[in-house]
Amino acid sequence: MPAVNEYIQSNKQRFLDELFEFLRIPSVSTLPEHKQDVARAAQFVSGKLAAAGLENVEVIATAKHPLVYADWLHAPGKPTVLLYGHYDVQPPDPLDEWKSPPFEPTIRDGNVYARGSADDKGQMYMHVKAMEVLRAARGGNLPVNVKFLIEGEEEVGGESIATYVPTNLDKLKCDVALVSDTELFADGVPTLCIGLRGLMYLEIEATGPARDLHSGIYGGAAPNAVYGLIELLAKAKDKDGRIQIPGVYEDVVPPDASEVESWQQLAFSEEDFLRNEVGASTLTGEPDQSVLARIWARPTFEVHGIAGGFTGSGAKTVIPAKATAKVSMRLVPDQNPAKVLEQVQAWVAANTPQGIRTQVRILSANPAVSVNPHDPAIEIAAKAFSDVLGRPTVFIRGGGSIPIVGEFAKYLGVPTVLMGFGLPDDGLHSPNEKYRISNYYQGIETIAHFLDLYGTAGVK
Repeated sequence: MPAVNEYIQSNKQRFLDELFEFLRIPSVSTLPEHKQDVARAAQFVSGKLAAAGLENVEVIATAKHPLVYADWLHAPGKPTVLLYGHYDVQPPDPLDEWKSPPFEPTIRDGNVYARGSADDKGQMYMHVKAMEVLRAARGGNLPVNVKFLIEGEEEVGGESIATYVPTNLDKLKCDVALVSDTELFADGVPTLCIGLRGLMYLEIEATGPARDLHSGIYGGAAPNAVYGLIELLAKAKDKDGRIQIPGVYEDVVPPDASEVESWQQLAFSEEDFLRNEVGASTLTGEPDQSVLARIWARPTFEVHGIAGGFTGSGAKTVIPAKATAKVSMRLVPDQNPAKVLEQVQAWVAANTPQGIRTQVRILSANPAVSVNPHDPAIEIAAKAFSDVLGRPTVFIRGGGSIPIVGEFAKYLGVPTVLMGFGLPDDGLHSPNEKYRISNYYQGIETIAHFLDLYGTAGVK
């Protein structure tokens, strides 16, 4: 689409300036002190949607952070695409590890460094700019009908959008959803994600004595909540990384042989993955599973943090009364989160150390999702990707979770095109998160090209 590319080239600086304005808003959804910043980000998105020619723009109040809706429905007989993204971001901590301020976008080596640059402001904003580009190239029209639903709680579980979708089915009715919150398998390789692991996030609380105790007077006799919690968690996996919770693996559906064969054709190096992405001394996990299988197609049990006792400067010799661990499990097809939760609760009860009481609290739970690679929308997306990047599109799974994809499948009955433009080393959720500026522009072009091809095909 020469007209689309020409428009992008002539507006590159403005597109980048607008993204920088967006990235300067510290829309950290998990911190109450940033509630107004999150609301400001919602207003930014709604304003830019309206400026791009979208109609019926709404900022929808929820119990927590606003949703943003907009549509353009003037393509009779053409399919309808629901475009999703999120404007909230993770906290920037630890701040001392950032080379430049997390909310002051900085360009280095062709990348923009800022919190939310890749996850998901930079990628979501490509959708908005694709609308402007297409309307400019088509005299104010679009090749398909479009609806936007943008949320501000993806990084904290997406509770509000999970409530909104099933209660607004007519409003959100569509033929396919489009999400850009994933990454290319490697630089320059067009990549569609056709599977995502689910996520169950838990808190496990351990309680020992009635209050913190003096370790000199009671040490050796009183149960220690922190140590008891460590004892419990240490039993969750064996030395090879296999989860030891009975029943966890019984519903796991292994990837199809053809899918495994396609993974083996990918240019993947365990050594590069270890050195350039993980940065540890060795990889861990089930030795009978490939690294790609471990991160895409196997369940996990991870501990994210433990709080309890004394962690301040100096010394305080207490036996902690209480300790809490943040724990997640990534789930794969066909694991049922409710069933896995019951298995975890039974395992915790059976393995709680003597003198310790435990409680399991669930914070969020979403199942794994998969998409048929032969769905017409997926095939068109693969062609659009290949046309713009000049290489065959590859199909992968994602180890992370995007809960809304499951909601769209369950309630709207539509597949989701997961067309992301991040890179494996973008540092999502970490200090010095970045996004390749050239990928930002390529993303706008590819999304516009996909919508144009999809509209021309008339698939419904």
